[in-house]
Amino acid sequence: MLSAGDLAVVVATTVLCTGAVTLAALTVLRFTRRGSLTCQFTVTVLATVAAIASSTVMVAAQMYFSVRDLQVLLWVVGVSALMTLAGVCLIARSIRTSIGRLRDAARRIGDGDLIDADTEGWTELAELSAQLAGTSERLTAARAEIERLDSSRRQFFAWISHDLRTPLTGVRALAEALEAGVAGDPKDYLRRIAVQTEKMDRMVDDLFELSRVQSGALRLRRTSVDLLDIVSGAAADVRELAAARGVRINHSGVEGQVLVADPHELTRAVVNLLTNGIRHAPEGSEILVSAHRGDDRLTLSVLDQGSGVAAEDLDRMFEVGWRGKLARMPDAAAPGSPGAGLGLAIVKGIVEAHGGDVRAAHLDDGFRLDIVLPVSDPAQDRGRREGADGSLTGSGYGSSPASPSRTLPSVVKHVPRPGGSVPLDVCDACREPMNRGAS
Repeated sequence: MLSAGDLAVVVATTVLCTGAVTLAALTVLRFTRRGSLTCQFTVTVLATVAAIASSTVMVAAQMYFSVRDLQVLLWVVGVSALMTLAGVCLIARSIRTSIGRLRDAARRIGDGDLIDADTEGWTELAELSAQLAGTSERLTAARAEIERLDSSRRQFFAWISHDLRTPLTGVRALAEALEAGVAGDPKDYLRRIAVQTEKMDRMVDDLFELSRVQSGALRLRRTSVDLLDIVSGAAADVRELAAARGVRINHSGVEGQVLVADPHELTRAVVNLLTNGIRHAPEGSEILVSAHRGDDRLTLSVLDQGSGVAAEDLDRMFEVGWRGKLARMPDAAAPGSPGAGLGLAIVKGIVEAHGGDVRAAHLDDGFRLDIVLPVSDPAQDRGRREGADGSLTGSGYGSSPASPSRTLPSVVKHVPRPGGSVPLDVCDACREPMNRGAS
């Protein structure tokens, strides 16, 4: 058993040797702090080996009596140190190779390439490689989406420029004919100029509405409305187009459905749905407007007997500027943007502003567009839950700062239109009583 004096000598010698080696290692690391990770790792391991070897040799030199025993120890320590250094070199090389692969992977990601995860090597580096591979997939998908949207944007501007140029060219030609005095029927020329001007006005109005929807500037004035009033008002707006194509508009399950929504914006959305259906429905066919309620959601469907769009375009048809093949031919008689690819995008924006969703589906008897809306105002529902006295609180849609607390108004019986109220029981599109219960 070591005496206290011998133990003190061993501890002191070890502390001095280890301290000296550690100080030297820290000095080297400070001067090479901008060096490679391999260099830092090698210096650290060498310092550890040197501290152990020097402490062992110095303690042995003071305690061993035989020179032969000391030589044996020195050989053991020397060989062990050399083997350790060889292992350190191999590990450092492996680290350098793995880091090099990660560096190349990062460079390829920057170049837009899709990389695969490197599962070889250390667990931490493999996990980092997997993260880089996932990032590469997301960036590739994002780049593809940006390219698709940019292509759609360029196509949209090309189409909208063409659609605006066409009526402008017509107006210019008609105006030049009137100015030259060669117009056979000036009144007819003036009427045609008014038609082209109205077409451009509708297109600009849709562009403005779309900008409000996409910028978040659309403010809804929610009130409790009867869905049948909304459908009747929309049918009145499209009566000329429906009559021109001989399309009948019927409804099923619409009456008696009440929801909280902005009547003007919701009517606009239904008008766009009906316009889209009338344009693509066969002449002399029927469009069915139906509604059904599920839990706190109400689904309004517009079913036409047309062929619809290709299955791969179902997710794209609500994008700005998207056009089906038939939609590329402008229709001067149609309300809204004549083939500008704005109508369904506006529908999506209005419905999403209400907290709803849009979808499309092929059915055996035609093509159907659905808008799914919350029955009540989500902002008012939150206020009702938070109000201690059960009243509606907060500044929800339609409330004023001066009246932070409000209750739901009575059900609207008629939707105000520029030409007056639309009778609840009459479909102006077919100028007959609406077939309540049509299926």
